[in-house]
Amino acid sequence: MKTKQLIPLLGALTAVVMAATGPAAGQANYPNQPIRVIVPFAPGGASDFVARLIQPGMSQFLGQQVVLENRAGAAGNVGMDVAARAAPDGYTIFLGNVGTISINPSLYPELTVKPEKDFIPISIVADTPGILIAGTKFPPNNAKELVDYAKARQGKVNFASPGSGSLNRLEMEIFRMNAGLDMNHVPYKGGAGPAVADIIGGHVELMFTTISSAIQHVKGGRLKALGVTMKERVPAMPDVPTMLEQGFPANVSSSWQGVLVPAGTPRPVIDKVHAALKEALSDPKVVARMAEAGVIATTNKTPEEFKAYLAEDAKKWADVIKKTGAKPE
Repeated sequence: MKTKQLIPLLGALTAVVMAATGPAAGQANYPNQPIRVIVPFAPGGASDFVARLIQPGMSQFLGQQVVLENRAGAAGNVGMDVAARAAPDGYTIFLGNVGTISINPSLYPELTVKPEKDFIPISIVADTPGILIAGTKFPPNNAKELVDYAKARQGKVNFASPGSGSLNRLEMEIFRMNAGLDMNHVPYKGGAGPAVADIIGGHVELMFTTISSAIQHVKGGRLKALGVTMKERVPAMPDVPTMLEQGFPANVSSSWQGVLVPAGTPRPVIDKVHAALKEALSDPKVVARMAEAGVIATTNKTPEEFKAYLAEDAKKWADVIKKTGAKPE
């Protein structure tokens, strides 16, 4: 065969080889190396807790090691930035939450990551109800009694939060504004733990926090539970009324965690990760362990369902931030 005839043939063969070993083939073989899950908070928190529970099931389903990487800092923005800039190949997964995805974009004007553009949502994996807690010596025993008590003492009741832009602070601002209460904010650093400890010690009176941060203290009699923020009562604490049934419909919220991947990740990879999450969260032991901590294991039927939820959630918190004038501390 002449050289001129060989050149087109070699070009065609090269195209065939590239097609067989290119992105499509990589998607078909996904995953063929370890996968990292970026958790944008320090070990020991709610996000880390959820990540460690779903990690084994994901690894087993995908047939590859799933490695957790804690990238804490700037209210989760550091880890979110790392994840958003990663290659969109399915080997970097982001465990976002209500703070990083729904609150921070409206709270931090300088934030370069735009979650709705830089990520593809895959599924929610956990829903952590909020709870209104108080010290055992604080007279009110529920949210209604709190309103009467605080109105009679305007400007004298103190509430804690992990910061002005935190979900816990915003939940209290919604409650305070709708009830017409003047209360003093005491900000804490280092998450909910230090604030909860000071409520137990009687140094500050109340706060909204996640059930997982307070459930053992409530059950142990070291804290009072005045209300939970879910639409229905939480099975782990069936005697605690919801804020909704006490007449505070605006205080229906939760601290969710969900999985996202960088924009541009191929659909076959997205579908496989989605299937892995559903498999991991179908394990009765995982569901039970989450329930013990007041966390609800849950998934979305499709990535599109999660995307729609995120759009609504982001709008909700953007409106709250605008009304309250919340700013990062």
